[in-house]
Amino acid sequence: MDAEALKLLPGRYCNSLTDYSRFVTREVTIGDIPMGGNNPIRIQSMTTTDTMDTLGTVEQSIRMIDAGCEYIRVTAPSIKEAQNLANIKNELRKRGYTAPLVADIHFTPNAAEVAARIVEKVRVNPGNYADKKKFDILEYTDAEYQGELERINSKFTPLVNICKEYGTAMRIGTNHGSLSDRIMSRYGDTPQGMVESAMEFIRMCEALNYYNLVISMKSSNPQVMVQAYRLLVQTMVAENMNYPLHLGVTEAGDGEDGRIKSAVGIGTLLEDGLGDTVRVSLTEEPEAEAPVAIALVERYSKRAQKSEVGGQTSTTRFSDSGLVTQTSQLATDHNPYEYKKRETYEANAFIGGHMVPRVVVDLSKENLKDPAVLNAAGYLYSPILDKYNMADQSVDFAYMGDQLPSFAFPGNLKQLYNYNTWKTLTNKTNAHPLFNLQEYVDADDRTSTLNLVRITNADLDTDLFGQIPLDKKLVFVLETTELHGMADQRAFFFKMEEFGLDVPVIVKRSYVFEENQESGIKNRDQASKALSSGEGLGEAEFTTLLQLYAATDMGALLVDGFGDGIWIDAPQLPTNVITSTAFGILQATRSRISKTEYISCPSCGRTLFDLQETTQLIRSRTSHLKGLKIGIMGCIVNGPGEMADADYGYVGAGPGKITLYRGKEVVKKNVNTAIAVDELIGIIQEDGNWVEPAI
Repeated sequence: MDAEALKLLPGRYCNSLTDYSRFVTREVTIGDIPMGGNNPIRIQSMTTTDTMDTLGTVEQSIRMIDAGCEYIRVTAPSIKEAQNLANIKNELRKRGYTAPLVADIHFTPNAAEVAARIVEKVRVNPGNYADKKKFDILEYTDAEYQGELERINSKFTPLVNICKEYGTAMRIGTNHGSLSDRIMSRYGDTPQGMVESAMEFIRMCEALNYYNLVISMKSSNPQVMVQAYRLLVQTMVAENMNYPLHLGVTEAGDGEDGRIKSAVGIGTLLEDGLGDTVRVSLTEEPEAEAPVAIALVERYSKRAQKSEVGGQTSTTRFSDSGLVTQTSQLATDHNPYEYKKRETYEANAFIGGHMVPRVVVDLSKENLKDPAVLNAAGYLYSPILDKYNMADQSVDFAYMGDQLPSFAFPGNLKQLYNYNTWKTLTNKTNAHPLFNLQEYVDADDRTSTLNLVRITNADLDTDLFGQIPLDKKLVFVLETTELHGMADQRAFFFKMEEFGLDVPVIVKRSYVFEENQESGIKNRDQASKALSSGEGLGEAEFTTLLQLYAATDMGALLVDGFGDGIWIDAPQLPTNVITSTAFGILQATRSRISKTEYISCPSCGRTLFDLQETTQLIRSRTSHLKGLKIGIMGCIVNGPGEMADADYGYVGAGPGKITLYRGKEVVKKNVNTAIAVDELIGIIQEDGNWVEPAI
């Protein structure tokens, strides 16, 4: 990106980088539940049933609505499914359910035109709506490229006219995994290509005076997804547009990984006030998605429209006609559209520089008389051998506070003590002090290895900070008590850039949840109440909240290259949960790979096998292959494209048939489902990437 473009960055993709302020968009009519403007952030999910199974789809839709879904998306791969949407809609209405229906369209313009006369919204993918993806390497002259656009426009115009006539909304939904060969030829597999793919269709709509649009930029890679949405908003603002945004990380997976990965992508954008509707794509039953999305979204209903954190604020606001006013905000050289890790020095050859981010856990309240306490931190103690084995997810620092252990720690686990306790240690090998700012300025016995200093954003503006002795043994532990803590901590990094300081920084966040062991969240209103008060929540729910909140707060910084370590403080939850969450965040942000990653789509009516069962089967046989990315896709819509971000792929090709990929390359076609997992493992073995699991 050139220097002139960079000058436009401040305030161009959100109202403020340092204060929470929701980015106000055009209001779009979708049945009787409008989106955008000053409406709440909406929740949605997608059915997994066969669309021709009317009653099955209706029953599942009702479960989704009862769980908090406000929009229900249903696949319509051909005209017959599109026509059956009328039966589904009528049955729902007869049962008293009025949630708007969304038809999901790929490849088939004629199905879209049927659906647009029935449902409240249609979703089209510009990568395969009258366009194609065959992984062909094409070259277009400008005239040829324009000719292709005109051909697509002629195919797309009938749908737009139908939507105008029937008052139907449309989502233009770009997927990183299904960019057309035409877009790839000019922009490559990039966020810019994703944005331009959508903008071409938006411009066609506006030329026809159709504005009832919602836009999305989905990817299985949260970093790509975040950059694409930011670039989309900046591009729309430049063209005087402000369409509402549908947020989602596609193929996020299941369980803890899916929740963390979704929160990194969706939460990062919500932190900046972006997003008007959310879908959390999990490889689970669709009604399981809504509570996760609600937990992400309701966090922001508690925040004031503007919470002061620091720096200049932006006052960008929109009306239906477009941009009204905008002022500049905190100046920085940071480029939010491209990843670049903040440059720091390497302290004690352990943290900062080119080292992977480090993980800190708090053991200060544990029983430090039993070596087995370290199992939860990834150091597996064998009493028989009196030795430790390191797990794939083993932490780097253990905070001891003022407690002294009665057993020897493994040599590669560093201990942190409060400064006054550290001073009393007779053996300081592998033990390091944690200072507050005043203690560090006043101390005359700092170590020659690592000195960690607790600090806040506000401390940078004090006279005391001006007295801090700087050397390459110093590491900051960045804390915050602000409601909008991510922005507060991001402002700290901006100031560090401004001051020219390259000190490594460990990002620390603390979470406390109210205890209540009763269960039963039924809908969005109850969920909102429960999340505010703790009512109806137990340890499992608190674990989910920790995963979502920490992945948002820390992931938002890591995807921008900020942070040399993370420290999650959650006193009510077990250490093993905190350890797993920390490494999950680093994995989702591609900062530190510690396990196999599964790029797994949520099931839908197009899925050609039992996705949940298959994902668990593949996971059970490959989860020991640390660092590999395996894509598990139900059909060909996103499967081939998402293989670009995976090492190996397992994609539904037809009933009982699977196509296996190595990256984007098809290796075996139409493999029988019964032997497909064995064949996948065979390919991994042939490539020399297989290791036998430990017994």
